[in-house]
Parts: sequence; C-alpha cells; structure tokens
Amino acid sequence: MEQQIIEVLEKIRPFLQKDGGDIEFVSFKDGIVYVKMSGACADCIYIDDTIKDGVEAMLLDEVPGVISVEVVKE
Repeated sequence: MEQQIIEVLEKIRPFLQKDGGDIEFVSFKDGIVYVKMSGACADCIYIDDTIKDGVEAMLLDEVPGVISVEVVKE
C-alpha cells in the first residue's frame, strides 16, 4: 500500500514543485498518510486546501484504505 501512496504523491509533486514547494511521504498508519511539506508549501497559507482538496482527495480516490492525510511538522 505504501508504494501506491508514493506513486500518487509522485503525480502531485510536479505541480507543487512548479510553485516552489514539495511533498514527501513520511509514513502510513491506521489509514492515515503522514507527509512533510517543504519549500514554499511549508509556510503556505493555502496548505490546508492543498492537502484536503488535492492530496487527500487523490489518495482517497486511488488508494483503498486511506482515510486521511496529515502534515508532519519538523
């Protein structure tokens, strides 16, 4: 399942990188995907929208068993 999650994140990464940010898979536990945001995404005021409406929506649609996405702060 982690490989499926990483594959979906790889689809999203170019869009984030185009805006100076990035996303990194950290872990998957109990249906929750933990990711780390970096670059412009780390401090973006739209990070919640990006996670819920973009990353989480794609993962829920493409990877059975995913129920949520959480951002891990450094």
